[in-house]
Amino acid sequence: MTTYTARPIDPAALAELRDTDDAGRPCVPFAAAEGGDPLRCCLRPVRAGERVALVSYAPLRRWAAATGARPGAYDEQGPVFIHADGCEGPVPEAESYPFDRTGALRTLRRYDSDGRIVGGRLLEIPAEANEGFDRALAEAFADSRVELVHVRAVEYGCFQFEVRRATPGE
Repeated sequence: MTTYTARPIDPAALAELRDTDDAGRPCVPFAAAEGGDPLRCCLRPVRAGERVALVSYAPLRRWAAATGARPGAYDEQGPVFIHADGCEGPVPEAESYPFDRTGALRTLRRYDSDGRIVGGRLLEIPAEANEGFDRALAEAFADSRVELVHVRAVEYGCFQFEVRRATPGE
């Protein structure tokens, strides 16, 4: 069982991305020839034949718009795969972190309440992936300035998922 909650792209943002992405381009759905690409709407790999889209997504920009943060130059956008149509979202109470292939390299970028990077960490996913992610995220949130962490693939820099500091009552 995971200690932290991996957050998919918010349903309202998905609805917008399925029309026009964060780079202003229209969504262009296609049937996946092969499976395996990471879906950021439901945090699982694409299955061959599924109707998906590759869209430009600016996760920090969307968080900043909701919180009033001003990330400045840290506002990045990049490609992510999503279902072209609605989906069920991630499995509640997931047993593992998404896209947790042993040996894969991830960077965990830490952001403060202004949306500025306040550190990061390289993680080579160990055989015990949950424990590896739990340790890296606990280290990140031990810094009281850290409000959220973006997990990205090192190879392509792709956004994988977000983890936010838990608020009382969560």
